[in-house]
Amino acid sequence: MVERISPLGEAFRPGTYGNLVDGPGVTLTEATPAAIAEASAFPGSAEALLGAIETVTGLSLPATPGAGAVGGDAAAFAIGPGRHLVAGAEGLSASLQAAVALDIGTVTDLSHGRAALRIAGPRAEWVLAKLFALDFSPAAFPLSEGRATAHHDIFAHIQRTGGEQFDIYVFRSFARAFWEEICAAAAETGYEVR
Repeated sequence: MVERISPLGEAFRPGTYGNLVDGPGVTLTEATPAAIAEASAFPGSAEALLGAIETVTGLSLPATPGAGAVGGDAAAFAIGPGRHLVAGAEGLSASLQAAVALDIGTVTDLSHGRAALRIAGPRAEWVLAKLFALDFSPAAFPLSEGRATAHHDIFAHIQRTGGEQFDIYVFRSFARAFWEEICAAAAETGYEVR
C-alpha cells in the first residue's frame, strides 16, 4: 500500500480555534477513505451497476437522484443519472472494475485526484450553509444522501454520513484552499481540528 500524502500540508493544524465561548461547534478532519472511485453505467445498465456496487461494498443504493448509503468503511451516492461516487477500503477500484462487466459500465479511480474533508457537530449544517446555497436540514438533506455543488470555483460532492456529519469531496488541488475557507467559516462558532 502506498502512503498517501495529505494535500492539506501545513494548513492542517490540530487544536481548537475561533469563538470557543460555548465550546467548539464543529469538528473538522480530513476523512481518509483508502479509495475513491466513480462508477458509471452504460445506457440501460443502471440497475446492474447498483448490483455491482452492492456486491463490492455491501451497500444497497436506491435508484433515485442523490440517494446514497453509508455503512462500515464504505459510502456511496448518486452524482448523476447512472453515476455514483464510491469511497471505501484499499482495492475498491480494482474490486469495482472486476464486478462491473464491460457491458455494464466503467469505473474510474479518483483516489489520486480527490480529497475528502469531514465536518461534524451541532453547528455543521450552519457552517456549510455559509458556503453553499443548499438546504442542509435533515428533511431536505437526509442521512446518506449526496449533492453536487460548488463554492465559487471549487466543485464539491457532499454526503451526509451521520446525523450531524458531512463528508465533502473536492479536487486535491483545491483541498488546501477549501480547508482554509471552511476553517474561516467555522471560526464564528468555534472549531476543533483533529
